[in-house]
Amino acid sequence: MTAIKDLADYHGMVSELFSYPKSAEEWEQYRLSDEQVAHFHEYGYVSGIKLLEEPQIEVLRRELDQIIKPDHPAHHLFYEFHSNESEDPNSVLFHSLGHWRMTPGFHDVIWNPAFVMAAHQLLENKPVRFWHDQLFCKPAKHGGVVAWHQDYSYWTRTIAMQHLTCWTGLDDATTKNGCLHYIPKSHKWGLLDAPSLAGDMDGLMAYLTKAQKEEFIPVAIELEKGYGTFHHPLMVHGSYENKSEISRRAFVLNVFADGTVSNTDDELLAGVPSIPKGHKMEGKFFPLIYPLN
Repeated sequence: MTAIKDLADYHGMVSELFSYPKSAEEWEQYRLSDEQVAHFHEYGYVSGIKLLEEPQIEVLRRELDQIIKPDHPAHHLFYEFHSNESEDPNSVLFHSLGHWRMTPGFHDVIWNPAFVMAAHQLLENKPVRFWHDQLFCKPAKHGGVVAWHQDYSYWTRTIAMQHLTCWTGLDDATTKNGCLHYIPKSHKWGLLDAPSLAGDMDGLMAYLTKAQKEEFIPVAIELEKGYGTFHHPLMVHGSYENKSEISRRAFVLNVFADGTVSNTDDELLAGVPSIPKGHKMEGKFFPLIYPLN
């Protein structure tokens, strides 16, 4: 029997899916414009960033088809695995964490130069560390919602709040198949209570002020496959159900600026050794991804 490798042991690319730049000149093609960075800080997000070419999308789709099966031999490496987080067969949301440990493509996408350069810029040019990944898959015809929420409301076990999220589609994402929606400028509202992620779409409303409810005007983020959107850790976002004929598969990469520390003595991710409160987030499971050592 072939031994199962934990790819978290490898801090750098293990395949040829991406080519890592070797000079400052080669990095320039991946830099966001000043206007894109300004949009992020003003509205809490920046979208339409091309992160994957068609052959790379196909590799990741094939890997997804393998690891989504509960009997995959590396299944134990997931931090979380929910074949349907909503538990309603008519409203399916596949959601998992930890697949970067399992396949070369999902491992190497963390070091995708287009991703790490944008993350570096949006984190105010600080060094970038990996936090964790996610998969969100909504099948055609009966895909479920992701309720309105802020990412950092689930991450207060790490401080300071210098985190960033990148959502990338493996299918075209439209309003018909449940694309991401943002509430522009909601990242300036402060930290809100966390609702159930696959529960009531509007559960967050109970925690909003009258003024916030008046400003609650969703903007649909429709994206072609291979394109990504970055958002602030306090950005209110969510996605509606998928009753279309087209699936909506996507992966998420979450990162934070180097120097972030643990805010708990408890386990940070399932199966990952704890980092004592006040100690720096680093090591095998939280690699520095930009710049490389």
